[in-house]
Amino acid sequence: MSEAGSTIVFFPEGAFGPTNNCVGIGDVLRARGHRVVFIVEESFAGTLAAQGFEERLMRLTPPPETEEVPGQFWKEFIRDTAPVFRRPTIEQLAGFIAPTFQALVDGAKFVDERLLEIFAELRPDVIVEDNVVSFPALFASGRPWVRIASCNPAEIKDHAVPPVFSGLPLEDRSRWGEYWAAYREAHSELHADFDEFCRGHGAPLLPRDDFIHESPWLNLYLYPEEIDYPRARALGPRWHNLQASVRATDAAWELPEPFAGGEDPLLYLSLGSLGSADVELMRSLVASLGGERYRVIVSKGPQADEFELADNMVGAEFLPQTSILPQVDLVITHGGNNTVTESLYFGKPMVVLPLFWDQYDNAQRLDETGLGVRLDTYGHTPEELTGAIDRLLADRELAQRLEEMSRTLRAARGTEVAADLIERVARGS
Repeated sequence: MSEAGSTIVFFPEGAFGPTNNCVGIGDVLRARGHRVVFIVEESFAGTLAAQGFEERLMRLTPPPETEEVPGQFWKEFIRDTAPVFRRPTIEQLAGFIAPTFQALVDGAKFVDERLLEIFAELRPDVIVEDNVVSFPALFASGRPWVRIASCNPAEIKDHAVPPVFSGLPLEDRSRWGEYWAAYREAHSELHADFDEFCRGHGAPLLPRDDFIHESPWLNLYLYPEEIDYPRARALGPRWHNLQASVRATDAAWELPEPFAGGEDPLLYLSLGSLGSADVELMRSLVASLGGERYRVIVSKGPQADEFELADNMVGAEFLPQTSILPQVDLVITHGGNNTVTESLYFGKPMVVLPLFWDQYDNAQRLDETGLGVRLDTYGHTPEELTGAIDRLLADRELAQRLEEMSRTLRAARGTEVAADLIERVARGS
């Protein structure tokens, strides 16, 4: 088989972070002459086609009895789960993390047959998946496949790395044991059930504490080396760190006049789809950042019509993030892995307001490495937020450090390296 003209199938989790990460890599592969196909949930139908990719559709749940209302899922999700986000991470295990894994596992079971149909139709040279649970159809297909771990690398377990989703510090292990015990208690029955399903549908034994397998061919993750965790056991030769994987597919974006002519610091506020759907939280942040002190670009999210911006702000429901980041001075973020790595790629300091999942791990890692400030998302005062912003903006040594990190990450060429490695798997080399 020649290097050019391979069929490469991407199967990202049905969320914007993993999907955008795969789009960046897929765009490079497409430009090299490969056929790139995305497997996406029906709710994403047309999203990848609009960017010139082929799509194959699937569902992770049965079709609803009534017509789905766009955006309704997020409204109900936040209504039901936002109180859990106010609890310590150890309490989120049973209240949010375990139910989320349950939903993901249920989806993997439901879609197994459909995935096999798609793989049989496309006969891909390689499948690239970016998920947090396994899909046994990857093994059963007989096709080589690549795993991308686009969350914080604490997801790749090691006894010298803080427990995943905990947000606990690297240097203080006093609460690690208690957290791991609670993690296993919350997930043991589900893990055993999913392990049985995986082994019954062509996949091997699940690793302890994991709902996902390593690929026997290639595994990729993305986290800048400067803040990556020191490990007791080095990752094997099938693991490669891309450091960052920043797409070049976002539309151009310019500040509107007269906003563009201001001299006040320019901030970017983005809490992701789930965080920005918490209307009360967004209203609180708008109030804290309103006035004449800053100019603020706001990614408003799926509840955009439910809150108003202050006079010193511009924003929209969705914004082309990688086109905006180079223009700003500082980022206020929920700590999603894409936003963190993209902000560092462009050399921007961060104030992190974590809500769930690996956001706490990213917030803690940025805080303890001095590249940002972690705040209590619901418990901070307006003065704490503006004080953190002002300290970061005034730190010249940090600005120089971030500039050097940006140069390193740009030189790493993450999307191109990923494409090189994926091509190698497709060639069977």
